[in-house]
Amino acid sequence: MDLARQLFDEMPKRDIVSWNSLITGYWKNGLMEESKRLFNSMPLRNIVSWNSMIAGCIECGSIDAAFRYFSKMPERNIASWNVMIAGFIRYGMVEEAVKVFDEMPRRNVISYTAVIDGYGRIGEVDKARRLFESMPSWNEVSWTVMISAYVGSERFDEAREMFGRMPCKNVVAVTAMITGCCKEGKLEDARVLFEQIRDKDDVSYNAMITGYAQNGRGEEALRLLVHMIRSRLRPDQYTLVSILGACSSLASLTEGKQTHALVFKHRLDTHVSVGNALITLYSKCGCLLEVESAFEHICTPDIVSWNTIIAAFAQHGLYEKALCFFKKIELHGSEPDGITFLSLLSACGHAGMVKESLYWFDSMKNTYKVSPRCEHYACLIDTLGRSGQVVTAYKMIQEMPFEADLGVWGALLAGCRFSLNIELAELAAQEIMKLDPKNSGAYIMLSNIYAAAGLWRKVSRVRRLMKENEVKKQTAFSWMEINNTVQYFVGGDVSHIAIDEIHTVIMQLYLQMKVMVYIA
Repeated sequence: MDLARQLFDEMPKRDIVSWNSLITGYWKNGLMEESKRLFNSMPLRNIVSWNSMIAGCIECGSIDAAFRYFSKMPERNIASWNVMIAGFIRYGMVEEAVKVFDEMPRRNVISYTAVIDGYGRIGEVDKARRLFESMPSWNEVSWTVMISAYVGSERFDEAREMFGRMPCKNVVAVTAMITGCCKEGKLEDARVLFEQIRDKDDVSYNAMITGYAQNGRGEEALRLLVHMIRSRLRPDQYTLVSILGACSSLASLTEGKQTHALVFKHRLDTHVSVGNALITLYSKCGCLLEVESAFEHICTPDIVSWNTIIAAFAQHGLYEKALCFFKKIELHGSEPDGITFLSLLSACGHAGMVKESLYWFDSMKNTYKVSPRCEHYACLIDTLGRSGQVVTAYKMIQEMPFEADLGVWGALLAGCRFSLNIELAELAAQEIMKLDPKNSGAYIMLSNIYAAAGLWRKVSRVRRLMKENEVKKQTAFSWMEINNTVQYFVGGDVSHIAIDEIHTVIMQLYLQMKVMVYIA
């Protein structure tokens, strides 16, 4: 910009175009104050000058200043109105945008489309549809924005109806429908649409990859990433966040590290969302040194970053580490929120630290003014239950300012395993069954508590109730990565190719644990 200003100052004669060019150049480079000074010193202004200042204020985050320029304009063209509407929409001020739209002497397709987009963003889809139908004509963007509004509100049937009516389907509209199908869980339909796109771009790949990752089909997400790279498309931060999420759900360290290499290759390791995804991945895989390294590479950690790393150490029972990062939050200008305290309470629970759990629960309410939610109570009750203090835990439930949910009653029921408090176990199980009659976990937990107490008749009664109420135990399974392949194990299944070897190793481990007095 210094060179541009020098050339501008050396011009023997300047016209309004040169003034406008420099004004726009300044704000596009984040120098809004220079734009204002230059605008104020202009000998003559035109509509383009005013429009540039409005756009600059919007781009630099000053929507109020933008509206002041808009209000002072001696005359406006349709672009002036449109840029002001788009600015209000960008900052979520839909009501103000509609007011400007209503005052417009003349509108075009851009005006209508901007307001439709605004309505869609706040979930006012019916208003968006009425405005869409009132348009004199539509373009591809209008159709796409309306389809996206339906998808964003999860009104998938109407999105399909609109997509079917669209005369010329562009890649953006098809991508919106791919997102909708993935949200609806119809991944095969999404893939059919994806394959119909002739010239796939990174956005369409991202939609399909994200759909696979969020629906638990991580391996297909990974395969599609390979296809994307072979198509000479560059994965961006959105692609890699989804892929890292897929690797996390698979607990696949090998693919995770390969994806991390891509992150470095494309210099995205400082990006906050990518860093957060890396922390989650390495935490799931038990690589805590890599967790810290990923955190340290984030240029400006946000509260999600802090919460993620505290949760990582909490899940591994490292209370002191979790506490260390908690103390750093305020030093770095962030404020702990409900999720932060949930992770800290979880760390206390994993470490069996009842006193500390009670301290942080009290601090959350009274020092940090964060209102506890059901999940905070559930975490504290779980910690109390593990230490045998189920009576105290139950008193806390009775004092809750809102109704206990499944998580709270489930924590109390689980705690009754340690103290064999039959009365409270039965009460907690009854509350769970009221909230979720088909909850197999409550039946099985209660049955196990009865068995531990030697109440075999009650065990039989619970099993009978499960059968009468058609409650089926959910199949448990686990997985691990062996030689770059994810192996799945289902409870009671003997079909695995290496089942004999697996049973031998399990027996060896069992005997070693017995010798070490881990099993009585």
